[in-house]
Amino acid sequence: MGIDADRLWNDIEALSRITEPDRPWTRRSFTPRFLEGRAYLERAFRAAGLATRIDAGGNLIGRREGTERAASPILIGSHSDTVPSGGRYDGVLGVTAALETARAFAEAGVALRHPLEVCDFLAEEPSEFGLSCVGSRALAGELTPDMLAMTRPDGMTLREGLRYVGGDPDALAAAARGENSIAAFVEVHIEQGRVLESEGIALAAVTDIVGIARWRVTVGGRADHAGATPMAYRSDALVGAAALIRRAWEMANAAAGDARPLVATFGQIAITPNAANAVPGEAALTLEARCGDEARMAGFCDALLAACADELAALRVSARAEKISHAAPTPCAAEARAAIHAAAGDLGLSIRDLPSGAGHDAVWISRLGPVGMIFTPCREGRSHAPEESMTRQEAYDGARALARTVRRLDAALA
Repeated sequence: MGIDADRLWNDIEALSRITEPDRPWTRRSFTPRFLEGRAYLERAFRAAGLATRIDAGGNLIGRREGTERAASPILIGSHSDTVPSGGRYDGVLGVTAALETARAFAEAGVALRHPLEVCDFLAEEPSEFGLSCVGSRALAGELTPDMLAMTRPDGMTLREGLRYVGGDPDALAAAARGENSIAAFVEVHIEQGRVLESEGIALAAVTDIVGIARWRVTVGGRADHAGATPMAYRSDALVGAAALIRRAWEMANAAAGDARPLVATFGQIAITPNAANAVPGEAALTLEARCGDEARMAGFCDALLAACADELAALRVSARAEKISHAAPTPCAAEARAAIHAAAGDLGLSIRDLPSGAGHDAVWISRLGPVGMIFTPCREGRSHAPEESMTRQEAYDGARALARTVRRLDAALA
């Protein structure tokens, strides 16, 4: 179907050059750089024969009609915004591969039954407003008034931000899509891990996008003088926190070989009084657990506290937990996974199943219809870092697999 590897790579390189000059590779949502990237994409979408628009949620959508006008669209794409110094391929690969797929169909005269929509979702990465997946939430009807009132450090509200990028916050309800409003959604994305590169495998079909749960864990002890208090009389909250950190590591490691592994991280810690000459009286930590198994993820913090109860009591400290946030796992649809595997077979590319340990717009788009994701390798698993990298061949293989997957889904889905 004529995927042009050079043209695809040139698009990726062109977008990467649209960056804050003192901080490559940075193209944050709701900034002039982001709009510059959007302008590049809109021109390219139109040149590919796509009818373009920016919807109420600030998503750039290019549409190619199908032969069956009543059919629901097949949606492909990703996001063009980055985290600070975030890399050149996270999101960008998915948008450019979708664009190249649309071009290849047009040039080959491929007539799909379903309309094809290429989407650059707004602000998949955490924005300065404190919210991620802004555009996909909007499509799913999940962008609430409270979210629109969020402000970034310069005082702009998200409502104003949507207008800045061409959206319409007053039309969100009317523009939201309901259940079964798409035939399928497929995204190509770098793995952001090391499995494919380590095993020498070309592609992965994502099994599920893991759930993410976060808790604030507070360890209570007693603040005392660090020189005058004997060790035997201390109730050191930080030592209790260390016990929790160590046990969480052990519990997650024990699940490393599971079909749906669990990962756990204590990524933030603050102690009181936080002085060199004081025994910590309190430690406040943030615990995050991610897993494709909802029950294991949701119960992880309680299981951790129970496993450490005797040790904490021996240390004369207490621990309590408060849930901060929770997002359930999102399974990828069986029909999408089957089409991805078949597409890899068509192309003679090796493939395996993998869960996604990162969040994606597909979590929200799954409310509209079946979703699938294709992973390509990335060098040393580096992502959200300037060192993020992949090869031209890997990008080419991802785009070829996307095009084949769309053809198979177009034939198989109602």
